[in-house]
Amino acid sequence: MNRTTDFPSRRGILMGATLTAVPLALFPDRAAAARPRAVDHPGSAWRPASRSNYTPSNRPRAHPLDYVVIHVAQTTYAGTLSVFRDPREKVSAHYVVRSSDGRVAQCVRESDIAWHAGNWHYNTRSIGIEHEGWVDRPGYFTDVMYERSARLTAAICARYGIPRDRAHIIGHHEVPGSDHTDPGRHWDWKRYLRLVRTLS
Repeated sequence: MNRTTDFPSRRGILMGATLTAVPLALFPDRAAAARPRAVDHPGSAWRPASRSNYTPSNRPRAHPLDYVVIHVAQTTYAGTLSVFRDPREKVSAHYVVRSSDGRVAQCVRESDIAWHAGNWHYNTRSIGIEHEGWVDRPGYFTDVMYERSARLTAAICARYGIPRDRAHIIGHHEVPGSDHTDPGRHWDWKRYLRLVRTLS
């Protein structure tokens, strides 16, 4: 039987594979954008907020970082991440901590300005940490949540020279002009600050 179609040689297959790879080499920024971004806090998962929900910046060069603001989300971990991904919501925080296992998600880079405090001055000068749960359901404030959140706050304070005290680690309700009540009366500030000061 006579062949009417030539089969490609090994060299031809390799050359074709090389040509297929060329477009990514010509557009390295596009390839880099497809990869997950490195997180600021080791061990956290990168779960990016919509770019419509925060302000790109270059902190601490553009704005000094003076505060960590503690929030309670009034919803679940998954619900919080969903809100931050929705471009219509116009809200975000840098981190979200899950109740059941202390899992930390990073949603906004620390160098960027998350929209969490309800006060632009405080937004520019703070890192916001949301916690899964509701202010009136203390069962959500688990041992592992306190420990992982305090470890995160301790690391942020170390990175930016933020004092580990109640003047600089504040609740959302303490932000001037805020109409929020979180983290609420069930949040154990003494325990939390003790953990922040002893963990690294």
